[in-house]
Amino acid sequence: MPGTPPTRFVYLGPEGTFTEAALRTIPAAEHGLRTPARSVPEALEAVRTGDADAALVPLENSVGGAVPVTLDELVTGSPLIITREVVIPVEFVLAARSLTPLAGLRSIAAHPQASAQCRGWLRANVPDAVVVDVLSNAAAAISAAKGEQDAALCAPIGVSRNGLAVLADKVADRADAVTRFALLTRPGPPAEPTGDDVTSLAVSIRHDQVGALLSVLTELAVRGINLSRIESRPTGEQLGTYVFFLDCTGHVAEPRFGEALQGLRRICADVRFLGSYPRHRLTPEAPVASPRGLSNTDFADSANWLARIRAGEFS
Repeated sequence: MPGTPPTRFVYLGPEGTFTEAALRTIPAAEHGLRTPARSVPEALEAVRTGDADAALVPLENSVGGAVPVTLDELVTGSPLIITREVVIPVEFVLAARSLTPLAGLRSIAAHPQASAQCRGWLRANVPDAVVVDVLSNAAAAISAAKGEQDAALCAPIGVSRNGLAVLADKVADRADAVTRFALLTRPGPPAEPTGDDVTSLAVSIRHDQVGALLSVLTELAVRGINLSRIESRPTGEQLGTYVFFLDCTGHVAEPRFGEALQGLRRICADVRFLGSYPRHRLTPEAPVASPRGLSNTDFADSANWLARIRAGEFS
C-alpha cells in the first residue's frame, strides 16, 4: 500500500462477523485499531472524514452476488480507492450454549443470508427447527449465548467469543462459497504492479448512443484486457439509467490499461477509477495470459517503434 500504512481500521460490524475475520487477515489491521461500524455507509464515511485510515466492507459473495449498498456507496460522495481485496471461505458453524443433539433443536438464530446459504443443510439435518432472522452473524451467536434461541448459524469467530459449543461445522450448501471484501482508503498513488492485479472501474454510458456498452467492452478487448466481472446498478436518476461496475485484469500503470482508460474517458459519460490492487487468490493460480500481440511487452515495443518513427529513426 502506498504511503504511510493505515493504523486505524473501521469495518462493517458488529464484532464476531466474517468482515472482522477478513480484516484480521491483514497484518497491519491485526496490530492496529479496529472499530466496528453499524453500516457500510458509516464505515466509508469514517474514512472520508478522516476518522479512520481504511475501511473493510463486503463487495460480493460467490453465492449471493454483489452487495448493492457497497456498490452504491462507491459511486456517491467523495472518491475512495480500493487498495486491497480479501477473499475468505464462508464456513458457517451451528453452535449452542452446550452440546445438544440436533434433533432437540427447536429454534436457530441466523442472518437471512446465512440461512439462505445453508437452506438445504438445515432442511436435511434440523427439519423441525424454526429459523429466526437476526441482523448479523454476530447477533445470531449472541442470541444463542443468551439462550434466546436454541442455537445459531454463525461465523467460527463468534464461537469462542461467546463461549459456544460447536454442534456442526462447515455448514453450507456449497462448500466452496467465498466472500470478497474491499479495503478502501482516501485517494493516493496506487501500489506498484505485481503482474497479477485487478483494476476496478465504475462507468456510465451515453444512453443516446447505440451500442454504447459494446463500445466500452471493445476498448478493453482490443487491448487484451480480460473483464472478470461486470455488474450494473441503477443510478436512481430515472428508469433505465445505470452505472456499470467493471473488474478488469491489469494495472493502471500498464501502457495498455492506460490506453483503455483514455478510450473509456472519450466514449463514456463518466468514468470513476476505483483502484488497482493485487488479486487475492485462495490457491496458487497463474494469471490469464494475454492474447498474442496484446501483452504489456507488445504494447511497450509498439510504443517504442512509434517513438522512433516520430523521431525520424527508420533503421
